[in-house]
Amino acid sequence: MTGDTLYERLGGYEGIRTVVDDFYDRLGADEKLGQFFENADVESLRESQTDFLCEAAGGPETYDAAPVREAHLHVPFTPEHIQRAIDLLYESLEDASVPDDDAEAVVRAVAAYEEELLASPDDE
Repeated sequence: MTGDTLYERLGGYEGIRTVVDDFYDRLGADEKLGQFFENADVESLRESQTDFLCEAAGGPETYDAAPVREAHLHVPFTPEHIQRAIDLLYESLEDASVPDDDAEAVVRAVAAYEEELLASPDDE
């Protein structure tokens, strides 16, 4: 993968969407995380995650979905769930032949929201 920006190196929108689709397939099939996606609008999640990663990678797309904290307040994630999701994201990036440095940048963009992902209504 070549390009000047992370967005370009990831293959632009299509490349990022391919990683996101694989990632959500893994999440849904995972023994520990699949439960969180059973009644979810997974297509909407895929679209918003793609926009989020495109924006984070320097692309023209913008993340217009609900703020991360607000969107996840009803989801009882634990730090172990977040770590498992990160592991699965690394697997998706590796399967897409994303170089290690670029994979790290993608994971950092997601991991930066760990506190918001772990928030609960009791935290307010």
